Amino acid sequence: MQHPRSELVELSDVIDARYGGKALGLATLAAAGFSVPAAFVIANADAAALPSGLEARYALMAGSGKAVAVRSSASGEDGVESSFAGQYESVLGVGGYDELLAAIGRCAASASSERATAYRSAAGISGAMHLVVQEMVDARAAGVVFTADPASGRRDLCVVDAVLGLAESLVDGSASPDHYEVDRSGRIVDRQIASRPALDDDEVMAVAAGARAAEARWKMPLDLEWAIDRTGEIRWLQARPITTLPGDLSEMDSTVAGEDHVYTRCNIGEMMPGAFCPLTASVSGRAIEYAMQMVQVTAGFQDSYREDRWLQLGYFSGHLFLNMTEGTALSSGILGNSLEQYSLSIAGRVVDELVPVPPKPFLLRLVNTVRLTTFTLSAGRAIRRLDRDLARFETPSAAEPAALLTELDSAIELYNEATLTHVRSSARSAVAANVLEQTVVREAIRAGRSQDEGRSRTAVLLAGATNVESAVMLAQLDGVVARLAADGTEAKAFLEPDAAEAVVRLTGGGGPTSRAFNRFLRRHGHRGYRELCLREPSWGDDPEGLGTIMQAMLRARLLTGDAVRTVPPAPEGVSRAVRVMARLARAGARGREATKSRMVLVAHRLGLGYRLLGEQLAATGRLPDADLVFFFDRSELPDLLSTDDAGDLIDRAEARRAALPYQARLDFPDVSVGKPVPTRPKPPEPVEGGVIVGRAACGGVVEGTVRVATTIAQARELQPGEVLVAPVTDVGWTPYFTLIAALVTDIGSSVSHGAVVAREYGLPCVVNTQGATRVLCTGDRVRVDGDRGTVTRLDRTSVPSSPTSA
Repeated sequence: MQHPRSELVELSDVIDARYGGKALGLATLAAAGFSVPAAFVIANADAAALPSGLEARYALMAGSGKAVAVRSSASGEDGVESSFAGQYESVLGVGGYDELLAAIGRCAASASSERATAYRSAAGISGAMHLVVQEMVDARAAGVVFTADPASGRRDLCVVDAVLGLAESLVDGSASPDHYEVDRSGRIVDRQIASRPALDDDEVMAVAAGARAAEARWKMPLDLEWAIDRTGEIRWLQARPITTLPGDLSEMDSTVAGEDHVYTRCNIGEMMPGAFCPLTASVSGRAIEYAMQMVQVTAGFQDSYREDRWLQLGYFSGHLFLNMTEGTALSSGILGNSLEQYSLSIAGRVVDELVPVPPKPFLLRLVNTVRLTTFTLSAGRAIRRLDRDLARFETPSAAEPAALLTELDSAIELYNEATLTHVRSSARSAVAANVLEQTVVREAIRAGRSQDEGRSRTAVLLAGATNVESAVMLAQLDGVVARLAADGTEAKAFLEPDAAEAVVRLTGGGGPTSRAFNRFLRRHGHRGYRELCLREPSWGDDPEGLGTIMQAMLRARLLTGDAVRTVPPAPEGVSRAVRVMARLARAGARGREATKSRMVLVAHRLGLGYRLLGEQLAATGRLPDADLVFFFDRSELPDLLSTDDAGDLIDRAEARRAALPYQARLDFPDVSVGKPVPTRPKPPEPVEGGVIVGRAACGGVVEGTVRVATTIAQARELQPGEVLVAPVTDVGWTPYFTLIAALVTDIGSSVSHGAVVAREYGLPCVVNTQGATRVLCTGDRVRVDGDRGTVTRLDRTSVPSSPTSA
């Protein structure tokens, strides 16, 4: 077979990727006006058959004694699909024609190396070897710049790595580079530098700005090599697409309602923790948005529901945020609700970033207060109406995709109403709890006690609510585990198989324990971790997850016996008015939990319906797999069903699915002004005197060993008697409350899920510590003081020990 003839190609003649990605990258940079060292291409390089005119062309470039570099530019290399990084040879500092010939031979031969051949085969690429001969830069500093962070997938960051001299020491790993991260505004947001920095800040920002300009021309994230010569000029040596990025983490971001608006993960982070697929955001997120807007409409703060805008919430990098600025309308437009009260109910602290809205005229506030109070207090009628609708509602299950999508769209209205009913019930609960706390704290101060003592008394008064759904659910599941523990044979049969098989066997059994478990599933099987996520399985659909929790509960019960939890006794000297307010607050908590269960039931059935839609589309070949349906926005589904060529839609959905694990790893500040921007994970923060201060949510003092669990998967390692330290908890964490000695969370308020369940089980609880998961480590020994709202680190130890009451 005759090989293509080797020939010389000028950089200005390279207009496509036929001579490899490296040659095209340099040619594109040069054509766009970037300062690129002189270069030419040897097409179809073959050391045994060099192109005519090579020596003369080399002499023209290196006639003044300049050294050159010979780099590979093979077909497929440095392209959109693959990089071939490190697979082929590059030779730097070539001086003289004989050295050039030797370098060409080395680089051309590297195409036949075992590693390069294997890489090409795996990538499904074949093609010729081309070489770029380029003038070397006498570099004072050099490095690489990524227009997106390849580690986190964030496209709002430009990453600059720099070394003194040539970049080869960076590429081969022989030098540790200075590292900079530059945001979209050109600000350096992170730096890790040596004692003698390779660049000053202006040079860092200039490199980042040049890279962003190249990215704009390519219309994709780039990896560029650069050098700064002795005159201070930036020379661009290489440009190639970053091939390892997931989809754009911010592709589905909503529009910021206002550049000065305050967004928070508090409160909404309990209901919807972590990152969510686009379908969940456009169904569950929009249902919450609808409900909160309708509260504003009812109270007279908004003319009508705006379906086309995110006002009360924001969806950024896969996470949902609450817009506190929009919520301040309540503080300015009704009586008896200050900005401070609103902040405390949402974030557990006064949010200084919130700007007070001037109060409305008194008469208007009075009218609005009556309207809003009537709306929240009449939630009972809405609950009864919702129950009638739920009795008629079945999981969408049409046999044909178009009909099924119609069913799902019809069910959205019910979901919106269920969510609005829950928000009404939650408002009633939060208002009652806030009024109670303010009253008790004022009484404590008048009696010469501290605010913390007042909050502790409030937490005790909030305990003891009957029929709270989360507590009932936990009691029923714990009852099943108690039955298993009471019968050695049943306990052994449940612990021996894997978790999923244990649950399947228990479900199919005919004895009293199986009947009790099936009763639990009928009432609570739609609940679970991240239960408003349409993609996440419920307990009833996830025997492995539920079985893992139950096996942990069973082992703990066999170790510790039938421990009795005690609710703290009611404080003495409580006025009749305070007792009435406490009763209303407990009733509010009960109603809030009940309506949440109804809302989750609708979400669960919608999730099953959408999964069925995905299965139908996968069976007909319209989707590659059923799970991908969750990575479309709801508004895109009609196009997916109707278009003959859904390739672009499917590609975007695939990119979103690839992005979700990266989004899930992002951390955000609890409060952001304007669009929330992820923060770098922070190192453990020093704590004065070893004391972490939060908010008292349930009284009592316990010493125990810490178990830090930032995810529900990590919570599976919990041992009996440990102190659970978590960012936040939702219903999915509830079964672990039978194992723990105390609960500590980063965020939360007195009516958050963790606080409510902790009170019902008499567990000391401290919420809103603003970072206990960063300060404490698994194995630390701490004292949790639920009366004062403090967590004291006693010592660091990796040896677990049983908690002792102090």
